[in-house]
Amino acid sequence: RESVATLARQLGIARTTVTSRLARLESTKVITGYGVRLSQRVVDGGLQAYVGITVQPRSGKEVLRRLSTLAQVQQLCAVSGEFDYVAWLRTDSPEQLDQLLDLIGSIDGVEKTTTSIILSSKIDRGHAV
Repeated sequence: RESVATLARQLGIARTTVTSRLARLESTKVITGYGVRLSQRVVDGGLQAYVGITVQPRSGKEVLRRLSTLAQVQQLCAVSGEFDYVAWLRTDSPEQLDQLLDLIGSIDGVEKTTTSIILSSKIDRGHAV
């Protein structure tokens, strides 16, 4: 997070103006928090993969509930196309990934999974975590 003084200098406005605008953005939930940006070197620890998940009709809510209990699921997105969901997974080893994929595949309502292991990151916009 930049200091208020730095923001004021960059924007050419008073520090009090920056403070009041930040407070307003926070109170209206435009800004919902502050975080750190980890370098890719730190994030790359372990093994990461994307898994496309196809679910049986009317099973989405239960599959979502079960996936939400798995700490290795970093992000889960509902998508259009071949899959119903795409999950970003992070494990410490290939063996742990194998076990996790077996677990995901055994969830009632999961019809099919397709996994792609992340080999390297070519573009990283540095999203806050």
